[in-house]
Amino acid sequence: MWFSKSPEQILKEFDVNPEIGLSEEEAKKRLEKYGENKLKSKPKKSTWKLFLEQLQDMLIYVLLASTLITLAIGEYVDAFIILFVVLLNAVIGVVQESKAEKAIEALQQMTTPKSLVRRNGEVKEINSEEIVPGDIVILDAGRYVPADIRLLESVNLQIEESALTGESVPSDKNAKDIHEDLKTPIGDRSNMAFMSTLVTYGRGEGVVVSTAMNTEMGKIAEALEEDVEDMTPLQKRLDELGRILGFLAIGICVVMFGIAFIQGRDLFDMFLTAISLAVAAIPEGLAAIVAIVLAMGVTKMSKKHAIIRKLPAVETLGSVNIICSDKTGTLTQNKMTVVKHYVYGKMKDLPTEVSGLEADQEEKELIKTLILCSDATYEENGQSTGDPTEIALIALGAKYNMNKNDLNAKYKRVAEKPFDSDRKLMSTLNKEENGYRVHTKGAIDNILKIATKALVDGKVVPLTEELKREYLKVSEEMSDNALRVLGAAYKDVDHKIEPEQMEKNLIVLGLVGMIDPPRLEVKDSILEAKRAGITPVMITGDHKNTAFAIAKELNIAESIEQSIVGAEIDKMSEEEFANKINKYRVFARVSPEHKVKIVKAFKSHGNIVSMTGDGVNDAPSLKNADIGVAMGITGTDVSKGASDMILTDDNFSTIVTAVEEGRNIYNNIKKAVIFLLSCNLGEVISIFLSVLFAWPVPLIPTQILWINLITDSLPALALGMDPGDPDVMKHKPRDPKESFFAHGAGFRAVLGGVLIGIFTLLAFYFGLSEFGYRLGSGNIPQRVLRYARTMAFVVLAASQLFYSLSMRNEKKSIFQIGIFSNSYLIGAILLGIFLQAIVISLPFLANAFGVQMLSLRDWSIVIGFALIPLLVNEIIKIFTRIKDTK
Repeated sequence: MWFSKSPEQILKEFDVNPEIGLSEEEAKKRLEKYGENKLKSKPKKSTWKLFLEQLQDMLIYVLLASTLITLAIGEYVDAFIILFVVLLNAVIGVVQESKAEKAIEALQQMTTPKSLVRRNGEVKEINSEEIVPGDIVILDAGRYVPADIRLLESVNLQIEESALTGESVPSDKNAKDIHEDLKTPIGDRSNMAFMSTLVTYGRGEGVVVSTAMNTEMGKIAEALEEDVEDMTPLQKRLDELGRILGFLAIGICVVMFGIAFIQGRDLFDMFLTAISLAVAAIPEGLAAIVAIVLAMGVTKMSKKHAIIRKLPAVETLGSVNIICSDKTGTLTQNKMTVVKHYVYGKMKDLPTEVSGLEADQEEKELIKTLILCSDATYEENGQSTGDPTEIALIALGAKYNMNKNDLNAKYKRVAEKPFDSDRKLMSTLNKEENGYRVHTKGAIDNILKIATKALVDGKVVPLTEELKREYLKVSEEMSDNALRVLGAAYKDVDHKIEPEQMEKNLIVLGLVGMIDPPRLEVKDSILEAKRAGITPVMITGDHKNTAFAIAKELNIAESIEQSIVGAEIDKMSEEEFANKINKYRVFARVSPEHKVKIVKAFKSHGNIVSMTGDGVNDAPSLKNADIGVAMGITGTDVSKGASDMILTDDNFSTIVTAVEEGRNIYNNIKKAVIFLLSCNLGEVISIFLSVLFAWPVPLIPTQILWINLITDSLPALALGMDPGDPDVMKHKPRDPKESFFAHGAGFRAVLGGVLIGIFTLLAFYFGLSEFGYRLGSGNIPQRVLRYARTMAFVVLAASQLFYSLSMRNEKKSIFQIGIFSNSYLIGAILLGIFLQAIVISLPFLANAFGVQMLSLRDWSIVIGFALIPLLVNEIIKIFTRIKDTK
């Protein structure tokens, strides 16, 4: 048992030096030996199982039963066609589901947690799945533990282990403990860190002893498997709509069958027609198409640096009208650079690109404290790790030839008091030649509250009110120039002290000013967001003046009155704050707790709010927001786990891009659904009216099923993959309570269905009239019916295919959006027309489907009929555009 052994024993067993870690070559060997560090997931459905699931529908059962009956009475061709269409439809369903599943799997891989490991003597960040036994892992607050780890070092380390123990209070960890009792419960193993638990405080290092299914979590993996919500709210609504339409279609078919019985028609033929019409009328592919469009859209978004963790977020994105964004790294470049440093009476400006600088003793002490009181690593090749602010401090030391590794080796850290957002301070205790020294860095105003002395001209003097005013004046001047200010202090002690004693009676050293310039592309994104009816809001821990300077440059705020600090928020009641929230655009000096208040205040006015976050304490605000956005680079595992979306580039512009994509995805789903409903309604109208008025049925069952196959799959999917509307961000956000059939969508669905149905009947009527017959004529010869049905068969399919072009935009004409701008749709239309031509041209298929070859004149007539629904809709769009311009 690892918890009963000493660190030395463990390291010997795994043959690893904790100062160096494994080599990359050794890590690869162990990865091959032990496999990837991930728990076994639920077994995938086999292709055969997916196929069978496509057939699990009552109407499909009836069709299959009809096939058997048709075989029994000797109608082999009809039986074969019905069976072929059913099976082909099932195959298409399997392909669609597989694509959606693969897209979701790809997204899950993108959200794999990262871990800090030491390999070849360097600390690097890798995917947790690449962790192997023997790896030296560095743990810090906000990270999930990637595997079972025997701790080698711990500093105030606390880990929340409720996933394993059920205990919600974090457990204190101590690497020095050894538990000789082999029956020590998991919750009492204080020298161990377990897979999937969460580091909430402090830091630590350890050696990986178990990975994947060999971990404690792996042993109970089946019990911990979560049921994933498969359907989004939109899918549920559409599924419900499908059921309602299904019942209506079945009702119509029952009525139609009853009328046919009264009319004395052939009941078996009418039974097959009714069932085929029910299958065609029910949009059973709605949920599948929505799932595929969502999955493909989300995959497209991931290529633009926005990973959607929860599919419902795609729907919500289109309604977002408030974007609350962190400043550092999101609105700015996250490349902090120290440009000024100050010790009492001496301000020094630093060029951004310079090295080999000289410093006096006071400046050296300032820089030494800032470097030793940090956990980041700095590499000139850009492979630095840690907080950008700390990286900037270590880079400052490099300019003065003060190397962090050298300083760490000379002044070994023996204790620390980690940074937290309430104190806004961090302190370390480091060994000196003749004792110990406390190094503290953080907010200068907080340092001045706990300091009693200052280093002035090389001498330690009492910290007078005059000195405090001077430090605060310099700090304010730096802040006014949009610099982030960080203070430093120290004190010498002759013995090792507890963390609680560190931040008392300090000696002020000075302060540094650093800048993180705005991202170049963000200004344009903010203007685009504003045009789209979205209000950008900045949230930061920086000083008010610093925050406002950046906000003004980015056009987020116009006056300092639009800024408020956390202390002012605390003085207000929730009701008062909510009443005033809309006047503010900048929230400075705020804590993660304030973020929750901000979200709730904006939401109280009915706003749909997006909130960014990266820290452990940001999780509540991310969950409270309608769209929680985590940072992919600087974000902790906790913030990512609480989010709906992850930005892989930590860029504000990506949020705006995601909103645009979200709007387009929703619109594309809407297009596909309205198209499907129009097609299905057209089929119902053409058949039902013919039965109601005792006319010959214009289509036989196999023709109905075939048309349903070629129009309900590829064209609908192609509409779902429509290129984004470039004007989508010129409209206000969508009201989340808005009906799916708002803004004339319901009218377009009914209009399309009525036009398609009527012109199918007109094509059938034209076919009869060519031979001198009318719809009410009795004893129509079979050859005449065959010709008329061929005309109706081609018109019904072609009109649906052409009508899909008009569905691409509710107002713009097909010429404005570009007829060929959606190559998938053009391909689906051409393929559909080609398949129709094949069916009526090849003799064996023509006989099977009860159709015949058409002449060029006939083709020109059916194409003319098929184009009319498209043209009518385009004419209506012209009047709509004229109305909008008035």
